[in-house]
Amino acid sequence: MSKIPLTVQGAEKLRAELHDLKTVKRPGIISAIAEARSHGDLSENAEYHAAKERQSFIEGRIADLEGKLSNAEIIDPTKLDADGRCVFGATVTLEDQDKGTQVTYQIVGEDEADIKEGKISIASPIARSLIGKSAGDLAEVQAPGGVREYEILDVKYV
Repeated sequence: MSKIPLTVQGAEKLRAELHDLKTVKRPGIISAIAEARSHGDLSENAEYHAAKERQSFIEGRIADLEGKLSNAEIIDPTKLDADGRCVFGATVTLEDQDKGTQVTYQIVGEDEADIKEGKISIASPIARSLIGKSAGDLAEVQAPGGVREYEILDVKYV
């Protein structure tokens, strides 16, 4: 399995989710299954089937998180020295050439991406078009509505 890039904050979020699943959710679902079993006939027990389904989801998510964390390549953006180029972990301020609006994104791993927090996945079209470019460069992004052009105003490693 290939390395999965994560920022330090992204790795911490995944570890916190894994800890919650193992220490809170897993014991809770085990007690819910025991409670549902005590109600008798399991073949027609909707609570039991729902609890087992939830348990399956939790166990799958635990395995997924453990796999991602074991293959993680944790990158601290504050320790990067990329000579002002856009790289994984960089925070980039862009100006949309058509609209004249500015937006700031941090390029992060797929599991960390959250557009509301200004974090875009390294696999996204915008991030792919930014990688390797510096402040002052133009980046063309193939968006669903057509090609969009952004000017890179600033690149920070925070």
